Amino acid sequence: MASLFKVSKTWYFSIDVGKDANGKRKKEKRGGFRTKEDARKAASAVEVELTNGTYLKEQDITFAEFAKDWLKMYSVSVKASSVRVRQHEINLLHQYFNAIKLKDITKKQYQDALLALRDDGYAENTISGAHGTARMLFKKAVELDVIKRDPTEFAKPPRKQETLADLEQVEDIPKYLEKNELAAFLHTAHAGGIEEDYTLFLVLSYTGIRAGECCALKWQDIDFDAKAIRISKTYYNPGNNIRNYELMTPKTKTSRRTVDVDQKVIDALDVLKKRQKIAMMKYRDIWHDENFIFTVNKYPGYPMYIKLVENRMARLLKLAGLNTELTPHSLRHTHTSLLAEAGVGLEEIMERLGHADDDTTKRVYLHVTKDMKKEAAHKFSKLMDSL
Repeated sequence: MASLFKVSKTWYFSIDVGKDANGKRKKEKRGGFRTKEDARKAASAVEVELTNGTYLKEQDITFAEFAKDWLKMYSVSVKASSVRVRQHEINLLHQYFNAIKLKDITKKQYQDALLALRDDGYAENTISGAHGTARMLFKKAVELDVIKRDPTEFAKPPRKQETLADLEQVEDIPKYLEKNELAAFLHTAHAGGIEEDYTLFLVLSYTGIRAGECCALKWQDIDFDAKAIRISKTYYNPGNNIRNYELMTPKTKTSRRTVDVDQKVIDALDVLKKRQKIAMMKYRDIWHDENFIFTVNKYPGYPMYIKLVENRMARLLKLAGLNTELTPHSLRHTHTSLLAEAGVGLEEIMERLGHADDDTTKRVYLHVTKDMKKEAAHKFSKLMDSL
């Protein structure tokens, strides 16, 4: 039976909730109720939980404290890059919940935080990412009996309402090189590129592999006889410290794949391999002998890093008089567009790029094939006119 009492102008209740591990009686005391009736109702709710065996004494731990513990648990089974993303998203939530006890965060407070992120100018993807992290964090808190209820359960990240003007705008298509532009870019890489540039960008544009996958390539990944490249790892080095790199599993399960290439790519790789053997002899005392294909000149044998690939591409685009806003990832879109133009199906393109599903690839594919479908309709009409 709960006892009710008043301290100053606030009502409290105290209730026996059983015994602790040492056999001593435990009491739960709660206060802050405006009236005696409010305190009685809250006590009755606890009594019902005790009767049903669902009572849980929520822990007095702040959001910041539990977030730190959760991130340690989360980091055991994921990549370092994923931990960095989750830490960034937790930092976004800290500004709203940092010192608040986890059990005191209400559904309204949480939904208001998502709205505040929108009002502060954060992108929809950023807010959705933060929400995804919060969902995992609070769900784990419930599983561990830290809190009773998950305040994120029914929350919805704010979405921009599309206007008529938005719908009438041309669909946003990622930038990529047209066929003649790619030819000019590769010609520039061959004629005015730094050592390895031509082969590097030939591989990227003729395979559609990611820059990180390309930097991680080793010679054993090339099957010269079968004319194929095996993708089984990706390069990770957020600090661009050349000697302090990591090789990680690819982005997704579908990213592990074998990409067929033509003789032009195989020939370029063969030339590079012979040239690299000469360099290995010259720098044999300091060569980083891990069999990487694309290496850094100043650090013999060490794999090329993504920022360097971006810088080299920017230099070549400028020399070729092409759009300098393009990135190595744009070559992936370029590969998609050329495959679509060649009549390759979307499913085959997805498999080659290592995608299970990707909206950007679909947009590029549909953009390219739209004109092809119009041409097919025109050809059909012309055929029927000739009957």
